Amino acid sequence: MSIIAWAILGLISGFTGNMIVNKTGEGFFLDMVLGILGAVGGGFLFRLLRANGVDNFSVWSLLIAVIGATLLLVIKYALVGRSHTHTDTDFS
Repeated sequence: MSIIAWAILGLISGFTGNMIVNKTGEGFFLDMVLGILGAVGGGFLFRLLRANGVDNFSVWSLLIAVIGATLLLVIKYALVGRSHTHTDTDFS
């Protein structure tokens, strides 16, 4: 796959993984990086299970990348936790 295909696959799968896990995106660049890492990690896991990994820009590759990105987010939130930003002040 070309660099542009990896970037598009990463952006779509990173954003979709974020929507599954925390219902919001992380931003353009972080979603793309998360999706690319998810594609690499998901492809590695699927190859360990003797299935096809991420070979080209296809629905199968997108599915693997979304699964990988979702797993990365679940692991991230399990280790770090979710950050909560409060815009209002609580005086109680």
